[in-house]
Amino acid sequence: MAKISVAYAMCGSFCTLSRAIDQMENLINAGFEIYPVMSEITYSTDTKFGRCEEINRRVEKLCGKQIAHTITAAEPIGPGNFIDIVVICPCTGNTLSKLANGITDTAVTMAAKAQLRKNMPVVISLATNDALGATAKNIGTIYNTKNVYMVPISQDNPEKKPNSMVSDFSLLLPCINEALKGRQYQPLFK
Repeated sequence: MAKISVAYAMCGSFCTLSRAIDQMENLINAGFEIYPVMSEITYSTDTKFGRCEEINRRVEKLCGKQIAHTITAAEPIGPGNFIDIVVICPCTGNTLSKLANGITDTAVTMAAKAQLRKNMPVVISLATNDALGATAKNIGTIYNTKNVYMVPISQDNPEKKPNSMVSDFSLLLPCINEALKGRQYQPLFK
């Protein structure tokens, strides 16, 4: 049986990158073939959560492939027809809003656009401080977008960050399995 090919795209929710990479490793261990994609900011920014060079090296070693971090590098995902599913984990509110409004200006948004134009699934694992603020309307829009599926989300710190929500990254694999069957994993809000 052929391996399922995943374009695993990561955005700049820097505090969740480590958990996202752990899920990438889980997918590899489950037999998925991973093609790493990063937004340009994620690929090139050092933060208190890690140095980009070390993060990039870890991802490339896990996947055995170079990270696509430019629009040009991500564009072949569509016409190349070698990806079964695109996963955006973590997906920032900024990237989700761009996808909801048809904006393609990063490697991650290009990977998603390239996949959607083939009527193939995209799974979004959201991590944003404004999910219940400015991003809320875009969550509704993207939730109703054909071939886009979301990993269940919940408030991560309602006392100190009442608008913030983060996906349950541990549900990524079952969400992928459901998306490959054309179904949204439920419940969406935990």
